[in-house]
Amino acid sequence: MDLRQLRYFVEIVEQGSITGAARRLNVAQPALSLHLKTVEEQLGTRLLDRGRSGVTPTEAGLLLARRARMILDDLARVEEDVRGLDREPRGLVRIGLPGTISGIVTVPLLMAARDRFPAIRLTIAEAMSGFIADWMGEGRVDLAVLYARSPDEGIGSEPLLEEELVILAPPDRGHGAEVDLAALADEALVLPSAAHGLRRQIDAALVERGLSPRIAVEIDSYSNIKQLVAAGFGASILPVHAVAADAREGRLAVSRIAAPGLWRGAHLASPSGRPMTRAQQAVRHLLREVVADLVAGGHWAGARAVQAG
Repeated sequence: MDLRQLRYFVEIVEQGSITGAARRLNVAQPALSLHLKTVEEQLGTRLLDRGRSGVTPTEAGLLLARRARMILDDLARVEEDVRGLDREPRGLVRIGLPGTISGIVTVPLLMAARDRFPAIRLTIAEAMSGFIADWMGEGRVDLAVLYARSPDEGIGSEPLLEEELVILAPPDRGHGAEVDLAALADEALVLPSAAHGLRRQIDAALVERGLSPRIAVEIDSYSNIKQLVAAGFGASILPVHAVAADAREGRLAVSRIAAPGLWRGAHLASPSGRPMTRAQQAVRHLLREVVADLVAGGHWAGARAVQAG
């Protein structure tokens, strides 16, 4: 196999179709199919399952795609390091962000990167924190913000910030400015599903206080949770920044949780098994700087920045 075949295969996997990959690569589809067939013959195994909606990698295909990305990333780093010894950081940096953080950070980060590092190209992907950790393990993102430390030894992380969690209720059934979690003992709750990191943290906090949550609705959408709470389906717990505007405008009653409160940590993560490019290092520092500025400027309600250890 050569590097071109690896690039072609990775693009096919990422696009989910040979047609889409051919279009992105500006390569004739028959030629791309021939390259794929050659690689499968060289390895003696099927790498993709073909279907009406496109292609999906087999177990062998996933392994090849993961290793190929690492090889291509390493090559890009070598090229950048050699060419960029006397120049500003440049190249592509891929960042994975949870949707709730992306809504706050993305625009300020892109503006700061454009001003400070015009030769760096950023791409930002949104998903739940667990999916982003998987992407990093597969080599699809270079930096990420995760709501929990990944158990993957190939991912290193350090604290970035903490977000205060608050109780929200319908406007006419609020609990006051501050209340203990025990106030939720008899409340129906509208919460994210168990797959969501926030839900796991809430469940643990309730169990620690001897409470058994009474779930009315499970839904993985902050906006829908807020609408259901406002409509009287029950109470919930969300980060301050997600409900600040609703509280100001009277759509929800919001209460702080009595000391010591409930805080959700976010971590800045990167692959620990390979060195970072100058561009990745620059963006990593810039992301931490942007977060600190947003918190200090009051643009991230209920958050406090955490210095790297």
